[in-house]
Amino acid sequence: MDRRERIGKTPARLDFLQSFTGIALALFISFHLLFESSILISKEAMYTLTQFFEGYYFFGQKYPLIISALAAFILLLIVVHASVALRKFPASYRQYRAFKTHMTRMNHHDTSLWAIQVSTGFAMFFLASIHLYTMITLPDQIGPYASSERIALDMMWPMYLLLLFAVVVHAGIGVYRLILKWGFFEPKNPKALHTRRALLRSIMYFVITFYLVLGVASLGRYMVIGYSGEFAPGERYHPQGAAQ
Repeated sequence: MDRRERIGKTPARLDFLQSFTGIALALFISFHLLFESSILISKEAMYTLTQFFEGYYFFGQKYPLIISALAAFILLLIVVHASVALRKFPASYRQYRAFKTHMTRMNHHDTSLWAIQVSTGFAMFFLASIHLYTMITLPDQIGPYASSERIALDMMWPMYLLLLFAVVVHAGIGVYRLILKWGFFEPKNPKALHTRRALLRSIMYFVITFYLVLGVASLGRYMVIGYSGEFAPGERYHPQGAAQ
């Protein structure tokens, strides 16, 4: 294989890496928000899930370092995904102006979605890094009381609210664009392409709305618990009969 052939395959390989890390992160975000919403069921449900991810039901005791390892792996995925995606972002103000002019003149829906994805991607990279750093260094600070204290009493809720919107919108648009890019669910009849895209956009907006509502409701519940005064700062939730 000569040098030109290797260079020729590099963009395709980077595109595949970007797509793979993107779909992996989107799946993680989907399940993460569902698990976090267990607080809407009860404090005990959220506590039980925390115990599960700390390995209690497998090893008979809790290992918070499992949370640290998972958070570090997700942070690595974000860094790889962002590094590969950056090559497609405007690299200078001149390129940004040219893209902005192009987007305004075309008034194309999917081009506008790409611009939104770029801005939410920047926000997500920095906000998610803060959250994941906390999970890496303080893996034992997760639970109905600990999470509520961090979100409400430590006034982290504005950051988490911004992170929620950035992550959900970025992931939703990203999955939609991946479906189009790799030809999934592409109709055999080219005349039906416009209708299929409209359907996929409707599904995308529904999924984004669902996870935003779910995430905001979960944040709201943590804030209610945090401001309720039912626990003292530093106190950890333990249902009756649970492992201490």
